[in-house]
Amino acid sequence: MGIPLFSFFFICCFLSLFCRAANTITQGQSFSDGQTVISDGQNFELGFFSPGNSSLRYVGILYYNITDRSVIWVANRENPISDKSGFFRIGDDGNLMVFDGNNNSVWSSNASIPSKNTTASLGSDGNLILSGSDKQMIYWQSFNDPTDTYLPGMRVEVNAQIGEKRAFTSWKSANDSSTGSYSMGVDPRGSPQIVIWEGENRRWRSGQWDGRIFSGVPNMTANYMYGFGLSDPMNGSSYFTYTPHNSEDKLRFRISWDGYEEQFIWEEDKGKWGELQSQPANECELYNKCGDFGVCTVSDSPICSCMKGFDPRYPNQWNMGNWSGGCVRRTQLQCQRNMTVGNDGEDGFFDMKCMKLPDFTDLTQVGFNESCEDKCLQNCSCTAYADVDGIGCMIWNGDLIDVQHFPTGGNTIHIRLAYADLGGGKSKLSTPVVIIIAVAGVVLLGVFIFLLWRFKTKLKVACCKNSHDIPILEVSRSGEFSADLSGSIVDLAIEGDQGNRPELPLFNFSCVVIATNNFSEENKLGEGGFGRVYKGKLPGGQEIAVKRLSRRSTQGLEEFKNEIILIAKLQHRNLVRLLGCCIQGEEKMLLYEYLPNKSLDGFLFNQTKRSLLDWRKRVTIIEGIARGLLYLHRDSRLRIIHRDLKASNILLDEDMNPKISDFGMARIFGGNQHEANTNRVVGTYGYMSPEYAMEGLFSVKSDVYSFGVLLLEIVSGQKNTSFRLSEHLSLIGYVWHLWNQEKATELIDPSIRDACSRDEALRCIQVGMLCVQDSAAQRPTMSNVVLMLESESASLPLPRQPTFTSMRDSFVETESYTDGPDIVSSNDMTVTMILGR
Repeated sequence: MGIPLFSFFFICCFLSLFCRAANTITQGQSFSDGQTVISDGQNFELGFFSPGNSSLRYVGILYYNITDRSVIWVANRENPISDKSGFFRIGDDGNLMVFDGNNNSVWSSNASIPSKNTTASLGSDGNLILSGSDKQMIYWQSFNDPTDTYLPGMRVEVNAQIGEKRAFTSWKSANDSSTGSYSMGVDPRGSPQIVIWEGENRRWRSGQWDGRIFSGVPNMTANYMYGFGLSDPMNGSSYFTYTPHNSEDKLRFRISWDGYEEQFIWEEDKGKWGELQSQPANECELYNKCGDFGVCTVSDSPICSCMKGFDPRYPNQWNMGNWSGGCVRRTQLQCQRNMTVGNDGEDGFFDMKCMKLPDFTDLTQVGFNESCEDKCLQNCSCTAYADVDGIGCMIWNGDLIDVQHFPTGGNTIHIRLAYADLGGGKSKLSTPVVIIIAVAGVVLLGVFIFLLWRFKTKLKVACCKNSHDIPILEVSRSGEFSADLSGSIVDLAIEGDQGNRPELPLFNFSCVVIATNNFSEENKLGEGGFGRVYKGKLPGGQEIAVKRLSRRSTQGLEEFKNEIILIAKLQHRNLVRLLGCCIQGEEKMLLYEYLPNKSLDGFLFNQTKRSLLDWRKRVTIIEGIARGLLYLHRDSRLRIIHRDLKASNILLDEDMNPKISDFGMARIFGGNQHEANTNRVVGTYGYMSPEYAMEGLFSVKSDVYSFGVLLLEIVSGQKNTSFRLSEHLSLIGYVWHLWNQEKATELIDPSIRDACSRDEALRCIQVGMLCVQDSAAQRPTMSNVVLMLESESASLPLPRQPTFTSMRDSFVETESYTDGPDIVSSNDMTVTMILGR
């Protein structure tokens, strides 16, 4: 019994020693592929991994005790190992090294180490540290050699003498951890700020650090982003650090492979990473979107405008939506004109509030008896200044770059202008004039209060406190929509069926304003060619979506009337429900049921959300859209051609059921009518059938073609137009290439490929290819499509090779809504007119 007992104690001691050393690599230890090092607290793991669907092997640090074990650091990102024969250990020179199966070094910590006796340990914070055997001297650490991820506890150096520090670099793609096109780090000039670079060009910046927040991120609140700190400078350097409010939270920042700074928190109850914020968050966040001396306001349309006293440098391009040329000063400053004028002609300053301050500022020390304004006036090249708490006096010399206007927050910047552009300059009012203005103001205020009290009863009606205050649309026998709004009559004469009008509620404009919080930016759901869509809540608590016709939109009254008469007559579970409309003066609005998941494209083409659309949900969406189109084409009282079917026009309810929306472009067919011709081609590039795009000929088969494109997008998770610059020209060309090579399964979205039914997916791909055939006669009807999708026994014909796969400039001239003249097409842009050359 003595020997077994001794053996038992020996084994226990050995295992205890092994467990204590599980987070450490010592001289002589070698870890092969499959063996890992676990950190203290079991939060992180060091070992081999393959990213995404790649088979290449890398050594990296990953989260350990959660289901989504995201990678935070990669060693051999430029030299992956092709098989599982690799290993890592401490080399003969004391450095941590990774070797392939042939004993060739593919990565080394490459530190200068006087003593070869070193130890590597993985800390509970995710930091891999190479130190001396006594752990007193640190030779290298992964926190000082990061890849794409920033963790709490890391320090990012800020040193004005060294300049920009690009500490983090993105992966090349979701499946390739080698160095990508984007980098993220700190620009220390003036007051330091976080910057994302695309190559050598800036893509986004956070705005200057004011000691509490980054001034260019106005929604940076304690709820999710506070925790940043800048240390006091030592030896010319400071450090940005981040400390979460709750030390138990798992937080990480990263620069994504497609150029976004993202912050995530682990949601234990949901078993996934929740995205707290992502930058750039909108078009205005993109660097210098409106050019020099331009101001970007995301809530305006168009989003770009010139600062006061400035005009577009290239007016024609500016009016076409190309704002990159920026703006130029209208009147030279006095000091630039090199001439003397009186005090009334001196330069002055115009205040712009709630601004993201321009890039490339210089901090200036202000004396006891002078101001920041004085400092700017002393320098003729000074174009603006700002005096910001926590930063001090900031001066801009030269062009003002990357300026944005916020609804709230931001800072005030003072723009230097010539006297002529100040609208009267800085003339002073005499005391009697000031007194007269004050008395007049008091009198007017009293009159206003009296009128408010006098007409309070009528104002209550405008406040729309219950549903009885909403006027209902009356339908006259002549078939004209009419309503009395504020004493005016609005008539909407609509051609077609004059004897069977739907009775559609007409909502009071004041009620809609209240329901949407005065069309606030917080309530904005989206924007398209028609205008903007806002979320609202009626007095009874019902949530609605309000589609507001933009005054600048070329989709005008005809499309508005068309949508009212069409959708009001339609009732189907896969069509969006119209609740009413609102018409007052130039305001025209449609009120729909609110669908919380918004549009399909918001999930399908979003890298972080697409995984929420598993295969069963995608099949449900495909079949729902098909049944909705079948209703429009065959089962409704009117045969309707939608003409603008695309992912952004498919809305999703709380259960992810699809509903077809946006009937502004739709057309009604008579009972015996099968096709029609039009001189006004409407729709969206990539979804238009060849005969419609080229000849203006449309039919139910035009919608079938659009459905086929949409079906292929849903299966693949890729936009049709994302292939515009590839050899395949479009998604259709790419699908045919895979189909012809018998590799159609490669089309399936990688996020669902392993979990989907291959037979179902192949059937959907084949149906999609049949729907996008060049000849309308060869395409199936929607009734056949529904049968092919829902019946496993239905035989499917083989598709023919498509030849019309891309719209090119050589075919058409367009009037379309785009971000610039060089954009050929976009799934989000609606074509309003196409004219043959």
